[in-house]
Amino acid sequence: PGGQTMRGYSALMQYFVNNGYAVLGINNRGSSGYGKSFFTADDGKHGREPLWDCIEAKTFLASTGVIDPERIGIVGGSYGGYMVLSAMAFRPEAFKVGINIFGVSNWIRTLESIPPYWESFRQALYQEVGDPVKDRERLMATSPLFHAQEIRKPLMVIQGANDPRVIKPESDDIVAAVKKNGVPVDYLVFDDEGHGFSKKKNTLEANRRMVEFLDRYLKPLAQAQTR
Repeated sequence: PGGQTMRGYSALMQYFVNNGYAVLGINNRGSSGYGKSFFTADDGKHGREPLWDCIEAKTFLASTGVIDPERIGIVGGSYGGYMVLSAMAFRPEAFKVGINIFGVSNWIRTLESIPPYWESFRQALYQEVGDPVKDRERLMATSPLFHAQEIRKPLMVIQGANDPRVIKPESDDIVAAVKKNGVPVDYLVFDDEGHGFSKKKNTLEANRRMVEFLDRYLKPLAQAQTR
């Protein structure tokens, strides 16, 4: 949680735009840059209020008159990936597709597998997200993995095999669970990456595969076939 989408160049956003997509970066409650009250407004509310902000963003896009409300997807990485899975599991009617880039699917496991270099942030994370012992019931209620049976829309998952923050089983398990629903799932794993992509070849491959996935489900069939 945290961070802020600001005006400026993003290679991924530009790549989506170059391929015919409109992109809206969402600073949901809990984002930085808007003061302490806004930053802490998501504490203990993950999977609920911050997700509602994403749903409202979709409503805004649909209201513009230039965006087809039936062809809106959601994309995010890390905590944003968790938001994608939350949207797919808790509001399955909202988005046509989702792309989860190394996002949390099971808060309990993530909080129990905090890497050593994050040890000093453990209590802050417990306050922000929840204590895996004391808040176990709430964390299960807000972890998409335990509600994967509700995911009915096409999903793409991208994961680094060496990720120490959001470990690979987070993605393995959600992919397996969603496939049991008979839902199309694209799963891309980079064996030489961690939490984020450091190698240009992998970034290019991920970007290409994401656009192919979006084209398959969001673009009219005739337009997609001409690519």
